[in-house]
Amino acid sequence: MAEALCVRYLRDYVAIPSVNPMGRTDVDPSIVGERRYAEHVRHQLGAMGLDAELIGNPERPTVIAEARPAGAQETVLVESHLDTVPVDGMEIEPFRPRIEQGRLYGRGACDTKGGMAALVDALGRVLRNGTLRRNVIVAGAADEELGSEGARALLAHLSDRRPDWMIATEPTDLRAVRAHKGVAHARIGARGLACHSSTPRKGRNAVVAIGHAILSLDRLASRLSERTDPALGPATLSVGVVHGGAAANIVPEYAWVLLDRRLLPGEGVEQVRSELEEALHESGAAGLSIERCRVEKGPLDTPESHRSVQACQQALAAVGLPTETATAGFGTDAGVFQEAGIAGVVIGPGSVEQAHSAVEWVEVGQVEAMADVFRQLLEAPA
Repeated sequence: MAEALCVRYLRDYVAIPSVNPMGRTDVDPSIVGERRYAEHVRHQLGAMGLDAELIGNPERPTVIAEARPAGAQETVLVESHLDTVPVDGMEIEPFRPRIEQGRLYGRGACDTKGGMAALVDALGRVLRNGTLRRNVIVAGAADEELGSEGARALLAHLSDRRPDWMIATEPTDLRAVRAHKGVAHARIGARGLACHSSTPRKGRNAVVAIGHAILSLDRLASRLSERTDPALGPATLSVGVVHGGAAANIVPEYAWVLLDRRLLPGEGVEQVRSELEEALHESGAAGLSIERCRVEKGPLDTPESHRSVQACQQALAAVGLPTETATAGFGTDAGVFQEAGIAGVVIGPGSVEQAHSAVEWVEVGQVEAMADVFRQLLEAPA
């Protein structure tokens, strides 16, 4: 049996490295950045007769195109992020896609190049058949895995023609996710006083101070675990990176930690900062400060009755897939759009269990099914 077009597209996408360095400087520059992938998708969309363009950061651009059939009133944005996480520790060749037992392996196959492959395939079929019934904005966004700068570039670019609702393609096992947690990141710094380690009392140890801060942040995490949402579960806090010191015989003058805070609906940056300030005060250590605190992606909380949810449910039902909505613990660009007043749904092939993994894969059958769902969405009258 001939390979489905969406699967051929996915092979091509996986073979194009588009790694987000995640703020690191030690990632192989030959695999960093979304530009090659963005240009590939732009060429595909252009071949369909669409005026595709690259926007945002020239080195790490976002690709966008619009199709507006005559008479269509409703506009939907479908966004699939272009970047992948790094490939450290992968147990397969990350950019040599292969299919075994119905699974396509490679970095980004699940998160989230399978969603883009399904979308481009469906859009191409609908345009060729002349059956597009909705205005659709197709976007491949940069930097979703870290700061969502691509989503913010899209919002700025679309300021005068905002979509009515949006879809973010992420691995949800083809379930319509209407709610997820938000993501905030913060950096806590500790300033000490350097001196020779033979006379440590003449200095002030920044590593010790940051250690006290970490213990206090862990106590905050325990308190946050008691704050729960019926659908999403608890708010969370996790310290992910610790750094400090230059040598064993130098009392360190500076240390820092990076932390990840998962937000429930209604929580925002002011609350996060206030809780962190209180935790640092409770630590009793001197020289601590919040150097950076930012919500990267807001929570998503789209009502069951919203048009985006109903449209996705109708498309799922049309191809015989379950229509019950779901929730997720991870954050997506849909949260960025909700903060801007654009509600949406997260849906796509693959499971989050395979995303970012050492052996990343996606079921080929799910990619093909997602292409059918997108076709139903694009052909259904608004």
